[in-house]
Amino acid sequence: MKNKRSLYLKRKVLTVLMATMLIFTFSACNKSGDGNESKGNADGHSITLKDSYDREVTLDREPERVISIAPNITEIIFAMGKQDKLVGRTEFCDYPEEVKNIESIGNIDHPNVEKIVELQPDIVITSTIFTKEMLQKLEEANVKVAILHAEDSFEGVYDIIEKTGILLNDRDKANSIVAEMKEKVELVKNKVDGLKKPSVYYVMGYGEYGDYTAGRDTFISRMIEMAGGKNVADDIEGWKYNIESLLEKDPDILICSKYYDSKAGIENADGYKELSAVRGQKLFEIDNNMLERQGPRLADGLVEMAKIIHPKAFE
Repeated sequence: MKNKRSLYLKRKVLTVLMATMLIFTFSACNKSGDGNESKGNADGHSITLKDSYDREVTLDREPERVISIAPNITEIIFAMGKQDKLVGRTEFCDYPEEVKNIESIGNIDHPNVEKIVELQPDIVITSTIFTKEMLQKLEEANVKVAILHAEDSFEGVYDIIEKTGILLNDRDKANSIVAEMKEKVELVKNKVDGLKKPSVYYVMGYGEYGDYTAGRDTFISRMIEMAGGKNVADDIEGWKYNIESLLEKDPDILICSKYYDSKAGIENADGYKELSAVRGQKLFEIDNNMLERQGPRLADGLVEMAKIIHPKAFE
């Protein structure tokens, strides 16, 4: 039973890891147009914007039936208090808890087109890992789609939130969410300014399936720097790392996901258990969704990471 559970967890970790890497890859590559042209009337009519595929999306009225095909979009809609409009979401949309009461339309990369059509949405909003082939299928079914993703930065996330606010005819709430995020980012900057930067390694995957982390070209790497740390993996681009380099660098701090028994596994994994951070109880857990989703909780993720790296600064 224990071996079956271990195998299940390893497969789950690998699935999430691959999805995460795809999200960041698509975010970096699928950008077109400046996406800044938008307008909307206060009475909820004639809402228009350009999405991330440089497509003009127009709604004649405020949408009442919305499907989200991205966890970050789902979180934005909930943060705006517009969850009553959600009639569909993906299997990966797992926050907040109430989202489980909303009907699933399948996975992010291959949503169920028939189910989407059946739910009769006024608009489908999606973000990363959404192919032009899937877009074509939905357009052929006369389903209106807006694709919102941006560069991996806080500014990019602010843009997604603001555009979601335009589509749902509530710019004020979207702007309020962005303002709160900016306050948290500024708080972290002020707290860690001038402090010594400990070396940090972010564990995305380890063991028999390979060692994965956030290289210097990733947004998580930039978040480590913003939180007052130095990314140990700044010598690579992408995600694949090797245990030999990790052992040689012997970082001050390790951060891993709080899900899938990651911490317990790392503490007993070959190589990792020899690291000073592991032996010195400097292996910390974090909700990785707060770091990997282009949504409102990204600023909370930055705060949590900064508290791990510089706990005394937040006492």
